[in-house]
Amino acid sequence: MPARFFTIWFRHLTTDWLTRRQPELQNIPFVFAAPVHGRMVITAANIPAETQGIRHGMPVADAKAIVPGLQVFDELPEKEVQLLQALGEWCIRYTPLVAVDLPDGLILDISGCAHLWGGEREYLREIITKLRAIGYDVRGAIADTIGTAWAVSRYGRIKPIIESSEQAAALHPLPPAALRLEPELLDRLHKLGLHQIGSFMTMPGRILRRRFGPALLSRLSQALGYEIEGIQPLFPPSPYEERLPCLEPIRTATGIEIAIQTLLEKLCRRLQQEGKGLRTATLKGYRTDNRMVQASIGTSRASHHVQHLFKLFELKIATIEPALGIELFTLEAEQTEEVSAAQESFWTAGPGLNNPAVAELLDKLAGK
Repeated sequence: MPARFFTIWFRHLTTDWLTRRQPELQNIPFVFAAPVHGRMVITAANIPAETQGIRHGMPVADAKAIVPGLQVFDELPEKEVQLLQALGEWCIRYTPLVAVDLPDGLILDISGCAHLWGGEREYLREIITKLRAIGYDVRGAIADTIGTAWAVSRYGRIKPIIESSEQAAALHPLPPAALRLEPELLDRLHKLGLHQIGSFMTMPGRILRRRFGPALLSRLSQALGYEIEGIQPLFPPSPYEERLPCLEPIRTATGIEIAIQTLLEKLCRRLQQEGKGLRTATLKGYRTDNRMVQASIGTSRASHHVQHLFKLFELKIATIEPALGIELFTLEAEQTEEVSAAQESFWTAGPGLNNPAVAELLDKLAGK
């Protein structure tokens, strides 16, 4: 099964963020600007400003001549990084592998994830719709390679989902800028009349390398799948983590109990097969209001005994506030250790926690 990638383009990242904070700016042309060589230059413009001809890179003086009432805000250093990291953490509810793509995008490795939402079309629609609902102007695309998904999300006009092995056909009509090339290289291509990727896609690699250097050939190879391109996830996935998407948001304690039981059964089965038990574990619930709730447990000895671990989580359920509903649960065993058969027999050989002496000891320890 080929890898699948989903790229998200935030077309007006910082201006959308400011509009969310100050809704009165919704229909007012405004820009962010920063000093460049002694003059203020626009670094970002909102949609009302763009519709009146204001563009990135334009001097503020020229922009105000076009739109006299244009509002100008100082650029906020590192704001794009902060916003993309926060949005990337939000997307972890859909896949554990999310990477920031500066200055205005995210890359999601969705291999094996989309079917949990009913397929790639529903998966894409779910994420894009929710991001737009919270105020971000976004576009997205899915493909076998990061390069093709990136190109289609920004320059594609037909469909956002590229089927496996159809990268070449999707890239053919797009401009060279869709390959993430440097401005100097783009200028050379345009001067030679190469205005579409298809106009040089089939040229021999040695010719492309000789005439345009290694960057063009590398980007083209990545987009077509001949060269592997990796991502640096925000949070490297834990080796012992299970995920449970919910078809309908979970709002009740009973639903949370079922989710915990299901996740523990999956996680403990893996741990048992590898002769391990958990010492600490954290349950996270991603709510529909974009907030996350969590509960953690710890054990005195490593264990993969489902019922014992469930009883520890059961004590925490009252602290988990589902609000309007939890749409994704994850369970991660942060700390694991080797566990022996003799140790596990404590939980399966009769008395266990039902032994009054053990219960009294635990009561005393809890009291201390």
